[in-house]
Amino acid sequence: MENMNKNNRSGFDRIRHTILFELGLIATLVPLSLLFIDTNASKAGTVAIGLSLLAMGWNLIFNLLFDRYLLSTQGHLVKTKLHRLSHALLFELGLVIVTVPAIAWTLNLSLPAAFAADIGFIVYALVYAWGFNLIYDKFFLLNGSDSLTTKSLTK
Repeated sequence: MENMNKNNRSGFDRIRHTILFELGLIATLVPLSLLFIDTNASKAGTVAIGLSLLAMGWNLIFNLLFDRYLLSTQGHLVKTKLHRLSHALLFELGLVIVTVPAIAWTLNLSLPAAFAADIGFIVYALVYAWGFNLIYDKFFLLNGSDSLTTKSLTK
């Protein structure tokens, strides 16, 4: 039987991806947010870490619920384009419902200002995710081996 790892990321790789993604997002988003929001770096960093943890927790819960829904309605986890679009939109909607009040409260912003800030965060995160994943996939190949292996260095 063919090794499924060639088409899947390992658990370790998924954890590494998540940690590197979130650390990079926070490290780039905090200084950028200081240009647009009247707050200090400490508070912006605290908010960014809190939102990151919230997003990771929501991601875990939402994906479990979405998968259960798919299993109960169609008996498998194969996602159509419509499923993927629904998944992305519902995930972001659920996140915004929680993050806008959190941003408003922690940064002393009105709800409309917090919503605008959150939309800015979302747009930045989408662009960041695209770039991060391009770079990540170059350094960490899909089969789980690092692209900078001993074999590749000795060629």
